[in-house]
Amino acid sequence: MKYLVLGASAAGVNAAKTLRELDADGEITIVSKDNHIYSRCMLHHIIGEKRNVEGLNFTEKDFFENYDIKWKKGVLAKKLNIHDKTVLLDNEESLSYDKLLIATGSSSFIPPVKNLREAKGVYGLRNIEDALMIKEEAKNVENVVVLGGGLVGIDAVVGLLEQNVDVSLVEMADKILPLQLDQYASSRYEDLFKSEGVSIFTGRSVKEAVLDEAGNVKAVRLDNGMLIKCEMVIVATGVRPNTNFIEENTIELDRGIVVNHRCETNIEDIYAAGDVCGKNPIWPLAVKAGIVAAHNMVEQKTDLDDFFGLKNSMNFLGLQTISLGLIDAPDESYEVCMQQYKDIYKKIILKDGIIYGAILQGDIAYAGVLTYLIKNKVDISQINKDIFEISYADFFSIKENAEYQYAV
Repeated sequence: MKYLVLGASAAGVNAAKTLRELDADGEITIVSKDNHIYSRCMLHHIIGEKRNVEGLNFTEKDFFENYDIKWKKGVLAKKLNIHDKTVLLDNEESLSYDKLLIATGSSSFIPPVKNLREAKGVYGLRNIEDALMIKEEAKNVENVVVLGGGLVGIDAVVGLLEQNVDVSLVEMADKILPLQLDQYASSRYEDLFKSEGVSIFTGRSVKEAVLDEAGNVKAVRLDNGMLIKCEMVIVATGVRPNTNFIEENTIELDRGIVVNHRCETNIEDIYAAGDVCGKNPIWPLAVKAGIVAAHNMVEQKTDLDDFFGLKNSMNFLGLQTISLGLIDAPDESYEVCMQQYKDIYKKIILKDGIIYGAILQGDIAYAGVLTYLIKNKVDISQINKDIFEISYADFFSIKENAEYQYAV
């Protein structure tokens, strides 16, 4: 059996590893545009010079040799031919497959803001080349603007704080980390970043990149007319799945590749996992999807039953936070329970005994229990106990024969 995996990040690498564990004799090949294996979640450590490229590698030593996996690096998929089951690479090499996994991830999207796409000094932050270039260029500039206050944008700010530059952050929403945090939890991070000298502009968008005669960015103009001086712009406002090697009217695409609960596409023997699917772009789900895809590629039918993508963990400037599910109550029919003392903030959103969301900041010890309760929609209405003190033990009981039973 010939297995071909396109992409060498969380989904692709874990799929290939699982394929070898399940099939000792199959031929496994990974193709990637990257020359290194690295965690994209840690790119800001390159910018801040906390780690080198090797320090971002999430695989074991001699991974490819130990798992007998061929790695074709530094090349891209150019064209997928579903009829003869081949993939043409941009070096004109053609690879055949029996089973194909597409895990090509996504790329930074530069929005159609006036002058932004053509300006010199504008970078995304999606791959190792981006991080290395930003790190080097940051040594030659004084002012940097980061567009987008989501997780990637905040990561960029954290990395830049280690460089001797003035950083401004622009976010269209009324708070930073708008998809992950409520107003209060967000404001605590905002205060921390401001105390480090970061200028933050929320509820604002960039309307124009102002260029000098050579085409270098020298400022950005906000929607209120304000000019922010800068010699570098880092764009973290969104991504686009890497699917341009897929011909129209072949594999079904929506926001990304459409797959079912077994990571199967609409084309037989072709699977997809990770960011290229355009949903829940978080590392743990990409890992799980890669593993599930591998099982199905060897015809061990396995379902991806964990679509709980609304889980985010972060630790910026020493403040740990985890958010789960809903971050704000949709309407008045939901109950909101909060605890707030010293540097601790806890919030739980529930309705009719079911917890739908939670934020833990400063103390995340309760995250495991809450994750289980939210993910599985466990009814806690019969538990007569403070909601912030519920534990796994509250769902165990002992039968007459002394056996434990788990009742939820």
